[in-house]
Amino acid sequence: MEPGDKIAIVGCSNGRPPESREAIRQLKNVLEEMGLRPVFGEYLYAGRSVVSGTGAQRAGALMDFYRDPEIKAIFDISGGDVANEILPYLDFEVIARSGKQFWGYSDLTVILNAIYAKTGNPSVLYQIRNLVRGQGRSRCGEFAKAVLGQEQTFFELPCTFVRGSRMEGVVVGGNIRCFLKLAGTEFFPELEGRILLLEAFKGDEAQIRTYLCHLKLLGAFDRVSGILLGTFTKMEEAGHLPDLLAMVNEYAGDLPVARTDLIGHGADARGIVIGEYRVFEA
Repeated sequence: MEPGDKIAIVGCSNGRPPESREAIRQLKNVLEEMGLRPVFGEYLYAGRSVVSGTGAQRAGALMDFYRDPEIKAIFDISGGDVANEILPYLDFEVIARSGKQFWGYSDLTVILNAIYAKTGNPSVLYQIRNLVRGQGRSRCGEFAKAVLGQEQTFFELPCTFVRGSRMEGVVVGGNIRCFLKLAGTEFFPELEGRILLLEAFKGDEAQIRTYLCHLKLLGAFDRVSGILLGTFTKMEEAGHLPDLLAMVNEYAGDLPVARTDLIGHGADARGIVIGEYRVFEA
């Protein structure tokens, strides 16, 4: 992208609460200061329920931006539970031809991985609202340089190896709960030789153990080349990081496992590209 380019702002999952309008206005200002021209989609804010529109309506708004040649990238500001409602209505041939990157996090894990599975196109796990949230404001410079193609610090991810010392492969995954919503569907990505990224906001030990067991039953740990752990917010806040690492080691077998604090729901998170080949070394 270049200064002056238009970018789309969409909401494919739960609608934002009406009280978030001021934060979105601040985000608009920040993006404009970077030289970008944000264009806001129709279905952003929740009404009587958590959704801003039907799955078909939200998908239609997204596809309009994919078809618009003036839009250079698409950023989702939502999160929650209902992003998978739009999947049946997406035109993946149009998405593939567009070459536009989709950015989102948490529940948007389903869109990021579906795009990669159906088109091979990469997408970015990152929430653009972080740019006006606390520590996330410190990422504005890195973000601007990344989207304008000037510098890639925004995607650098120092990590600590829990087991092994090296892993390589195309990155898939994201939020563990949301990623598993794709299991058994045509939108679930190929796992063979991939690096499986896992992070979470909510979830106690029992819930995370259930998700890990589900991945094992899918054969995930027999197929991926390694596991990259982002933050597991609620477990870490409760002081259960050692328990988390022990569970992952229990299910992962001999796979290399690494951990980074820079991917997840923290405002200071960086981005990672789903569908990009990466090498991580101790």
